[in-house]
Amino acid sequence: MAELLTERAFIGVAATLLVLGLFVVLCRPRKSGSVQDAVLDAVQRLSKAAPGLRGGLTEQAADQASKHLLELLKNVAVGVCDADGRLLSWDGQANEHYDDLAAPVMEVVQQGTREHVKHENLQCRRRGSCPMRAAVIVPLIVDGQIEGALILVGGVDSRRLIRAADEVATFLQVQLELAKLDEQKQQLVQAEIRALRAQISPHFIYNALNTISALIRSDPEQARELLQDFADFTRYSFRTSGMYATLADELANVERYLTIECARYGDRLNVRFRIAPEVQSVVVPFLVLQPLVENAVRHGIAKKPGGGTVSVFAHDNGNEALITIEDDGVGMDAERLQRDLRDAHKTGSHVGVGNINQRMRQVFGETHALMVDTAPGQGTKITLRVPKFHPGVTIGPTPSPRSTPSTPVPSRPCADTSFSRRSP
Repeated sequence: MAELLTERAFIGVAATLLVLGLFVVLCRPRKSGSVQDAVLDAVQRLSKAAPGLRGGLTEQAADQASKHLLELLKNVAVGVCDADGRLLSWDGQANEHYDDLAAPVMEVVQQGTREHVKHENLQCRRRGSCPMRAAVIVPLIVDGQIEGALILVGGVDSRRLIRAADEVATFLQVQLELAKLDEQKQQLVQAEIRALRAQISPHFIYNALNTISALIRSDPEQARELLQDFADFTRYSFRTSGMYATLADELANVERYLTIECARYGDRLNVRFRIAPEVQSVVVPFLVLQPLVENAVRHGIAKKPGGGTVSVFAHDNGNEALITIEDDGVGMDAERLQRDLRDAHKTGSHVGVGNINQRMRQVFGETHALMVDTAPGQGTKITLRVPKFHPGVTIGPTPSPRSTPSTPVPSRPCADTSFSRRSP
């Protein structure tokens, strides 16, 4: 992921340089207006042409790009084709000549070479009045693959038209490369989520079903409720869509998990919840809390004679929500834990916690890494700082089972459990 971010930064610098190059090509002939106005106009037009392409080379993206590029270049027409030579968008005049350009377009997308077509070599019914004088077709190549082609139709056959086509094509390629990086980033995040799902302990699943089975005769009503909790827990944890969720939905899943564990451990496991209502709508990375809580139960409380307490707190902190997972279990050496978190991908130690730490840093930045406070015999406290609003961090329409986005499902707490919906 770090390599992706570095490559992304490099491409961003390249895009900036391309804007300057386009400015030189497009604005040099101007004899009126200030240089500053010309730069602002070029940057504005390019900024409007770029966003759609960040989702890939689609008809909608091509329409948006060709419209603004035509306004910027002041050419006769701008066209964009896909990798099969199919026309995605054509903005401007001389569209009757696209059929004449079909063969050169296919040559470009098949061979990856630039084609220069002169109007004098085409059959045209209005020789003197046709606005077209030449067309330049340039391949759009991303990671060595031809993704499509750019067509610039000019009213003057000049070197400027050829250079403009090359520069604009390079600019479009940069946007498509960024789109591919975004796609790869999404795939990496999905892989990390799949890794977290894979780490949901098989022992937990076995023990949960064993606990439910034992209760079927002695307390069938509780067995039925636990089975429903288990079904909802697995349905939520193994959902296939969405990289983010509301804090309310994540807490609801944590409550399901703890309800099942409470039935198993009895009075050896106590739970405390204190959640401020105003932070429940905050958006967090999907499956970011349950692995931390499971870590507290398995490695903190289960190993402590007599058991202990797991606390889940969330309260408002200005522009952020502060979320704390704390246990009074056996704890561990802080330096060792930090080392394990840093090298989790190499050593395999604390992979779940290390995965979440990495995701928090990737999504919100280095300053939002997990804050861990632990010592042997002193329990463990993990704090997450989640911005209330962050660019790109949104949730889709997929609802969690048996809950609403703002109100977690009520829990059936185990012995001496304190549940509160307000901060102390």
